[in-house]
Amino acid sequence: MKAKPKATRKRTSQKRAKAFTGVHALLLFPSGEDHKATLDLMRRFSAAPRYAYNRLLEGWSREALKRENGPLCPFFGLNTRYADDAVMKAQALLDSARERGEDPRKVVFGGRRLFETLRRRHLSGKPLKELKREWKEKRQGLLYSRGDKTKGGNLNLRLLVKEGALWLRINLGDGGYAHALIQTKHPNLSTLLQRVYASLPYNVELSLKEGKVYATFTWEEEPAPLVATKENGVLALDVNSDPYHLALALVSPDGNLRRHLTLSLEEVDRAPNKGAKELVLWKIAHEVVSLAEEHGVAVATERLKHLPKGRRGDGSGRAFRRKQHRFAYASLLRKVHSLAGKKGVQVVEVNPQDTSTIGMLKYAPQLSLSKDVAAAYVIGRRALGFAERFPRGYERLLRDQSFRDHAQGFYASRVQELRAKRSAESNRYLRRRLSQELERAKRHLSLLSSLQGSPGSRREVTDGRNSPGVNPWRVHKVASLTGAHRGQKPEPALSCTWAHEDVPPRCRGRRGAKPRRFLQFQARLGSTGRPSLSESHRAAFLMVHIPSWGWGWRRAWRKASQSSGGSKGGWPSL
Repeated sequence: MKAKPKATRKRTSQKRAKAFTGVHALLLFPSGEDHKATLDLMRRFSAAPRYAYNRLLEGWSREALKRENGPLCPFFGLNTRYADDAVMKAQALLDSARERGEDPRKVVFGGRRLFETLRRRHLSGKPLKELKREWKEKRQGLLYSRGDKTKGGNLNLRLLVKEGALWLRINLGDGGYAHALIQTKHPNLSTLLQRVYASLPYNVELSLKEGKVYATFTWEEEPAPLVATKENGVLALDVNSDPYHLALALVSPDGNLRRHLTLSLEEVDRAPNKGAKELVLWKIAHEVVSLAEEHGVAVATERLKHLPKGRRGDGSGRAFRRKQHRFAYASLLRKVHSLAGKKGVQVVEVNPQDTSTIGMLKYAPQLSLSKDVAAAYVIGRRALGFAERFPRGYERLLRDQSFRDHAQGFYASRVQELRAKRSAESNRYLRRRLSQELERAKRHLSLLSSLQGSPGSRREVTDGRNSPGVNPWRVHKVASLTGAHRGQKPEPALSCTWAHEDVPPRCRGRRGAKPRRFLQFQARLGSTGRPSLSESHRAAFLMVHIPSWGWGWRRAWRKASQSSGGSKGGWPSL
């Protein structure tokens, strides 16, 4: 189980990212004139970042734009601090577009979604009116001011306490002020008041929504000192959609599995509204971080930037779309990251590529784990710096010409079958679904055809320097798993059926999970019209396919032995 960790580049700085927290509140204007003046200021400030953005594209500097005799102050009636904040907003938007690889000249202020909807001109009446109002508020409803420690908090948008009430004093830029009452029940309000009394800086952003002005107060929070690091190991987690649960794996520093468990997420699905759903997700995040604190280990998750959108799980149709809609993976990970930073628990993010495949093919058979726990285990090992080697048995199997011919023959016949079904199907929706399945089968056939000679390296593939066809993990998954249980239904060589009572207690889920009523496995080995597999190949099919259901190959093998009259020792004779 031990392996040498891959070489990592030493970092010169261990500086941690600063965390931001804040308070959201509604502004109430006792004076109508103050409300009107504030809206006018927000309109002028909203135009300033758009103007500054275009000037930055032309090569203007920030210093030239923000000075008093520059273009922003006289054009939009702003003071120098407002002008500097507007340039900062424009610069941040420009940097974001360049980091994403997008054309900075195609940025739409107010939101591309609203812009594209308005451009279609397919709405009328009240829906069109509401859409135009939202578009106007997005374009003209912005006011931002940064905090300054030397100015005792925030100079332009300052919080004041008068007669037991919290007020916001708004600098209108022309020497006048507007006052608004703060209305909120946010739990961080007491922390904000402490910063006001201590004259600590805080940022303020005003936004317009449905004719009302809202204020968001944010400030930097110094991260807590690390009390749990990956030097003691990691707690890796992986969220799965079917069944809806969270798989956790506690990995020791030497890369071995210490403990594993699952947390059901069905309570998230049963939440009556969005607020209740958020509370349940925060509760689960607290459980995960508390477990990491208890063992003194870091939290290892998949990198949010590389998460596949809409590809979590397998399947299609209405039931699968419902599962996708409820899937709150990114939301849960963000909550875990935020809470871990506040409690001093180190967070390690890894590339999620091939984690499920490696766990299903390698560690599920070895350790008798479910494929979800095995995927979490791979995430934990990758966070500790360990690289996964492709097993020699799988490597010899991929080099076998008869094995590759069998898999390629399956997908070749599958492509022909889908083409015939699609040409005979009159329903356009079903024809579209058949087209999707056809494209998937073509990709798998191309993947198998690209395998020439010895399989490639997983490390090179995850680094993005190799073509997809030389990834041995994916090739083996396609050849062994996908082709074994899809397509036509030949005579099963071995079959077994589990009732829920036979499922081990550790596999039934926790906290009110809804397990499957029946779990079925059929190893369909051999078929007519395609190259037959040898006995060793059939054993390899069983060894690979059974863990994909998540219950361990040993138990399935014993069940298969009972149903097929296997050998005396409880192992089937193939």
